[in-house]
Amino acid sequence: MVDPNQKQIWVVIPAYKLTHEVINLIESIPPIVSKVVVIDDACPDKSGNLIEKLCKDSRVSVHYNQGNLGVGGAVKKGYKIAIENNAEIVIKLDGDGQMDPRNIPKLVAPLLNHEADYTKGNRFYTLNSLKVMPKKRLIGNSILSVISKFSTGYWNIFDPNNGFTAISRNALENLDLSQISDSYFFESDMLFRLYCNRVVVQDVPMNSIYGNEQSSLSISKITFEFIFKHFRNSIKRFFYAYILRDASVASLELPLGFLLLIFGVGNSIITWLNSSTTGIPNNPGTVMLSGLAILTGIQFILAFIAYDVSNVPRKN
Repeated sequence: MVDPNQKQIWVVIPAYKLTHEVINLIESIPPIVSKVVVIDDACPDKSGNLIEKLCKDSRVSVHYNQGNLGVGGAVKKGYKIAIENNAEIVIKLDGDGQMDPRNIPKLVAPLLNHEADYTKGNRFYTLNSLKVMPKKRLIGNSILSVISKFSTGYWNIFDPNNGFTAISRNALENLDLSQISDSYFFESDMLFRLYCNRVVVQDVPMNSIYGNEQSSLSISKITFEFIFKHFRNSIKRFFYAYILRDASVASLELPLGFLLLIFGVGNSIITWLNSSTTGIPNNPGTVMLSGLAILTGIQFILAFIAYDVSNVPRKN
């Protein structure tokens, strides 16, 4: 294994209405980290000033946004600072204290061993982690994890909104950061963009720490936004991966599957309404036509998913 102490490993922490949480977090960051970049995202509580005043760790530098860019915008600024200063691995660590920095060696190990170019935490791997996760977050994250598989193409990972990530310099330099969401959709959008670059992503099992911190993330406000953006990215990914770059049988399976499914369901509804109105039973041929279209459509969709699962980016 490569010695992590010989690498420039940087940590980026977006800070908004967080002060003591960030300071406590920094105190737990292991020595293998060369530099810690805190981004004060135009915090009304002036978190950055307090961190500079109270934090004694020489690795820490605080940078200030003139306006609030959102968590994604703040992290992207940190990424740019790290790359400009020759960082080789950049870790994104949320400032709310829910992720244990002592897991950093485990998080960067696949990058150091050239097994992956992007790693992320997975809070769903152990039962102990699930027991302490608030039920609302457990249900919401589970649903979004399933939806994310379609939009990102990474069928081998879970917990896409996990804010504890590490990325290699090479993978980061090849990303167009301006195209990635500035909002809480940042992590999911990162995965979509990484897939488009065929970057190998790996989950790292870890527990989360839940205390009395108040999250600025409103589940009710972001639900429809996330669903819409996942749907949009799903269409984009199919177009990029299966039309522009590599046309194959799978390029036909998904659209044909949906067309047949829509036709079968639509025809079933129309014939049922006609039968209900006229009182005349539908003939077996009409029923069979709808049923055959639905079953064939489902088979085509399942065949596409099977191909897509096998097409997850992997190391050669």
